Amino acid sequence: MSIVVGQGLGKYYGAQDVFENVEFSIARGDKIGLVGPNGAGKTTLLRIILGLEEPSRGSVFRARGLRLGYLPQKPSFPSGRTLKEEMLSVFASLRAQELALQALADELATAQDPRAAMARYAEAEQRFALAGGYTYESRIKYVLRGLGFGPEYDDWPISRLSGGQVTRALLAKLLLQEPELLVLDEPTNYLDLEALGWLESYLQEWPHSLLVVSHDRYFLDKVVSKVWELNHGSLEVYRGHYSSYVEQKRARLERRQREYEEQQKQIAKSEEFIRRYKAGQRSKEARGREKRLQRLERIEPPRPERTLHVHMATSLRAGDHVLMSDGALIGFPGVAGACKNGDAAGEQRVLFQTGEFLILRGHRVALLGANGSGKTTFLRTIVGQIKPLAGQIRLGASVRLGYLPQTQDWLDPNKTVLEQLLASGDIRPDQARHLLGRFLFSGDEVNKSVGALSGGELSRLALAILTMQGANFLLLDEPTTHLDVASQEILQNVLQDFNGTMLFVSHDRYLVDALATHVWVIRDGQLWQHEGNYSSYIAEFGSTQGRPNQVAPSSPSSMRGERRRLERQMERAAQRRAARVATLEAEIHRLEQELSTMSGLISLASSNKDVPRLHALTLEYQRLEATLAERMEEWEQLAGSEVGQD
Repeated sequence: MSIVVGQGLGKYYGAQDVFENVEFSIARGDKIGLVGPNGAGKTTLLRIILGLEEPSRGSVFRARGLRLGYLPQKPSFPSGRTLKEEMLSVFASLRAQELALQALADELATAQDPRAAMARYAEAEQRFALAGGYTYESRIKYVLRGLGFGPEYDDWPISRLSGGQVTRALLAKLLLQEPELLVLDEPTNYLDLEALGWLESYLQEWPHSLLVVSHDRYFLDKVVSKVWELNHGSLEVYRGHYSSYVEQKRARLERRQREYEEQQKQIAKSEEFIRRYKAGQRSKEARGREKRLQRLERIEPPRPERTLHVHMATSLRAGDHVLMSDGALIGFPGVAGACKNGDAAGEQRVLFQTGEFLILRGHRVALLGANGSGKTTFLRTIVGQIKPLAGQIRLGASVRLGYLPQTQDWLDPNKTVLEQLLASGDIRPDQARHLLGRFLFSGDEVNKSVGALSGGELSRLALAILTMQGANFLLLDEPTTHLDVASQEILQNVLQDFNGTMLFVSHDRYLVDALATHVWVIRDGQLWQHEGNYSSYIAEFGSTQGRPNQVAPSSPSSMRGERRRLERQMERAAQRRAARVATLEAEIHRLEQELSTMSGLISLASSNKDVPRLHALTLEYQRLEATLAERMEEWEQLAGSEVGQD
């Protein structure tokens, strides 16, 4: 059954058509990925489907009373509540039932004839349990922790959250609300790999309809079962996940090209026949063919995609050892003079220890880790923008670095695209124009101001500058950011063919899996190393929480102060463990009380021979028992680790 249907949709702004004659239907349970080049109108189509924007022509029909949920790319989340309060607001009706249930319990405790009160309580409690009354708080915790919000964020006001945190908070609320159609516009932008994996698993079990725009190919492969492609003003539908879409699209384009070429051959034959016989004995037949040719519905040739034409290679051969260290401490130095009256603001901020490492010529190392773990800082340390807090990192012989930062604020916003490229290397204007054309800057686009470029255009300009540097060791920080899916695939092929060495940071697991010969993970203040690609890493360790081989960090005299810093970090970790143990103890006590109450209700249902009620209560009792066992196991592990620290 369709819950949303679009018929003959068109959208234009002034004389510019965004798309036309778009038709679609969304059925209950559909999980759809919407892809297409930047500027194709994907966000506009989402807003029309949701009723936030009107089409220029055509109609959208939605099921009566359809509950919609929308995560825009840049959401606003005005709220005077804390994060936890905002999540609790989703369950306002359940919490009202909870208060009513407590009032009935109080009435039951003082009633002279408890039988009538017990019946009312049992009925209300059953409704409460079936509606999820005993699980909504654990659901909130599960979603918030899955999206990267630790317990310390529960009491943070929404207004205090950063832009990325606001996006994740709104996503959490939408997941808890469970709308019948969940529409997500680039939901993976602010998620690290752990949160991405969690969200994929959650959406795989999503019981309702889903429509998602994403440039994350790995995410689309895991989550969607249908792909819409919006391109050249029209919408085409493909069945299956992203990889299936790629194969179907290639086959479809090849078939259309063959059909176009066959028709062109037939047209050419007919035109030749008409030319030869129109004035001769076979003129009647020729005129008949001419009329049929005029009525013929012409097959349009497949439109060529406007794609990057990139080649990246180096003629400079590096030595066998490209990058090496006996162990370095990565972080930020303290601010001179900031330490006053015992204030710790001037202390160094330690991110992680590298341990001993070596990158050989031809290695392609993917650097992974949670947001804030130190990935970008590590790259900046290698290029010399930041010094190691201790230890050394050394480049090998004949190594020429090429560095692509995550943000392009190093570009001059006052220069034109052409001027920026000319200022970045020894290149003639005609060569610069040719190079920019390969990166989709054609005609007057080379005279656009850098400050007026979109995120995708800035990324393309930065890549153009990188290709002309002739580097044999690339340091890439999120190289696919702001690139559409087609450009990501082209860049992936280019980097696969690169004949040098590479160390790159990326949330694009499709790219990591295709490129990496080694995976390094920053976790728990250490650098962990794995030989193999992302798939082999996940197969062996399950997630980036897994721990591959840790290379023992060296201990030069310059790192003696690190021991004291690590001791302080361990103290803070112990404090966090103690807080979690206290939380668990309170939750265990609550669960034990609920089980005791549930046991009494089961006895009552048994004595009344209420079989359906007894069955429901028994299932809920088993669920509570399982939850209690999980909390007890976690408590034992944490309590044991506390003992081990003493």
